[in-house]
Amino acid sequence: MPAATIRPRTGQDLAACVSALATVQRADRYPVDWPEDPEGWLTPDGMLGAWVATTAEGPAVQDPAVQEPVVLGHVMLTRTGPALADAIGAPAEGLAAVARLFVTTAARRRGLAAGLLGHAARAAVADGLRPVLEVDSGATAAIGLYERAGWRFVRAMTADWHTADGRLAVVHAYSGPAGP
Repeated sequence: MPAATIRPRTGQDLAACVSALATVQRADRYPVDWPEDPEGWLTPDGMLGAWVATTAEGPAVQDPAVQEPVVLGHVMLTRTGPALADAIGAPAEGLAAVARLFVTTAARRRGLAAGLLGHAARAAVADGLRPVLEVDSGATAAIGLYERAGWRFVRAMTADWHTADGRLAVVHAYSGPAGP
């Protein structure tokens, strides 16, 4: 597989991001329920920035016959909600939540998730914000990634959504590394 580049996501990337997300959802049930509007799910209110890992520079395209960049992974920063800010114990205005982090199954084990996570965390810090995130307590691979990257577990809390098996989710709140 060609080398990957992390760059800001463009509007032209959205269809390819949805396709990449669909492969992740089939493999991992992330997100647990497929969003009614997947492009909207990838562009929520309060979004501060979004980045993609692609096979090359430039916008991604859907047509596999065209040798253009392919989206391998995605991450974004959003404004932090009150529950996560409360769990972290800091005002929401000073926080940025890492969200919608995923890497296609075909592109895993190449450091892309760590690269995307680090990129988003550095962007938050550069904007004077503390990076934070929440993750389902059953997502052991993601939790391992965050802890290897120096993120600090703050506390567990009950979420307002249900897991694939129908139980109310328990999420872990994490605070990111303080600097680049």
